[in-house]
Amino acid sequence: MADSTRSSITVKAGKAEIMAVIADLEAYPRWANGIRGCAVQESGEDGRASRAKVTFDGGPVSDTVGLAYTWEGDDRVKWELVEAGSVVTGLRGSYTLDDRGASTEVVYELAVDVKIPLPGLLKRQAEKRIVGSALKDLKRHVES
Repeated sequence: MADSTRSSITVKAGKAEIMAVIADLEAYPRWANGIRGCAVQESGEDGRASRAKVTFDGGPVSDTVGLAYTWEGDDRVKWELVEAGSVVTGLRGSYTLDDRGASTEVVYELAVDVKIPLPGLLKRQAEKRIVGSALKDLKRHVES
């Protein structure tokens, strides 16, 4: 899993407000397109999820996986696959938040590997669609 897809969006809110939305994993199915379920399995001392099971429907790829999360305050969260699904064999991602005064730049990076052999171009296109949709959904939810 060498390559990843990265994109950003500006959200009219502070880092703490945005990270609170990102950290509320169990609420994702209500606002994040493609996320069908999320169950926190373990939480860290800060109350944020350290492990969770996530079920998603990403068009041609639907699966349930186990993810481990690492939080860096309201600046960044990283996640990585710790329990493969039936299709997804590798996954890592992150949200990085950068304060821009009255708004925040949110950078989303994602890399996914699947059992199904996919040419690199198709894999990157799928990642771009997932990243773009996630950023737009986050912005819409936070700014509403």
